[in-house]
Amino acid sequence: MAAELHRLRDRAGETEKITVNVGYVDLGHIDLLVHEGFYSNRTDFIRTAIRNQLATHSDAVKQSIVRHTLELGLRRYGRQELESVKAEGRRLHIQVLGLATIDDDVTPELARDTIESITVLGALQASKAVKAALADRIN
Repeated sequence: MAAELHRLRDRAGETEKITVNVGYVDLGHIDLLVHEGFYSNRTDFIRTAIRNQLATHSDAVKQSIVRHTLELGLRRYGRQELESVKAEGRRLHIQVLGLATIDDDVTPELARDTIESITVLGALQASKAVKAALADRIN
């Protein structure tokens, strides 16, 4: 059985803040390129550099996504879906590259009853109570 690539929709405008330490000389180069008009600001330069590196390694990323059967993009889990999973006697192994969201109406008990494991490469949004209930299942 061949692995499938599941592409989820991207949510425009949502970003995750990260901190990057850059040497003074590299920072000077970035500032020079911004000053010369190649980029509108430091963030524009860094986002462009990240996109270029992701494009360079896109084949390897695609193969890894398929190998790990990751869902790509935004994946939302709501109370209704999890109640259906519970009624069927199933348990989920959530694997997302992007953003996984567990709705606020999902109780910690329902999450524990239906979610066996969570692997998110990106960000996981859920209530503090749900995250605490699933702490031992989040990779």
